Amino acid sequence: MHIGLIGGIGVAATVVYYQRLAAAVSAKGQKLDLTIVQADAPTLVKNNREDNRAAQAEIYAILIDRLKAAGADCAAITSLGGHFCYDETVALSSLPLVSGVTPLDSYFAGQGLRRVGLLGTRVVMATKLYGQLSQTDAVAIEDKLDELGQRYIDMALAGAATDADRDYFLDAGQRLICDHGADAVVLAGTDLNLAFDGQKTDYRVIDALEVHVDLLARLACDEIGLDELETAG
Repeated sequence: MHIGLIGGIGVAATVVYYQRLAAAVSAKGQKLDLTIVQADAPTLVKNNREDNRAAQAEIYAILIDRLKAAGADCAAITSLGGHFCYDETVALSSLPLVSGVTPLDSYFAGQGLRRVGLLGTRVVMATKLYGQLSQTDAVAIEDKLDELGQRYIDMALAGAATDADRDYFLDAGQRLICDHGADAVVLAGTDLNLAFDGQKTDYRVIDALEVHVDLLARLACDEIGLDELETAG
């Protein structure tokens, strides 16, 4: 299956998606059929902050039309924060949209996790992954939502993490475990790889990107069909 990715939100996240999806498909002994289109991170951030779902969905719809014209069979948004207008985008999309959020609930349950701590954009944390977790409880650092969200956005737009960024997010993860009773910390922002990759922690870290990439790889290798997405987590 030809996979279409909406990239550029941000660039570092797109690179990670590309690298990991290519590696996952290669590990299955298959060749990846992929097209990536470029969105604009500052525009997404503005629409997210203003909760302007309609405007961002229209942008996505144009990009998805380009993916369809390139031969893609489905599309995916390479940012969990970018899923804030997912339903509005589905309504306009000319291709099936593969959610990065939907598979997480069954994945967490399958791992035996009762409570997960979230790091990502303010919206992702405040809505507990858009209210889509029914089998697992989710927590966030409520008194730091604005600060955490802004720190994440700044890092994502910069495309790099400073030592101070790494310390900040690693400490936030520790707080989710110690103060909020999380069984694991979920990197619910794709660019958090910039801070966590190569870092050792005393707590379990789950990269939501990996769950999404695994699903996309199975689609790319025709191990599952688009009609199986609801149960493929």
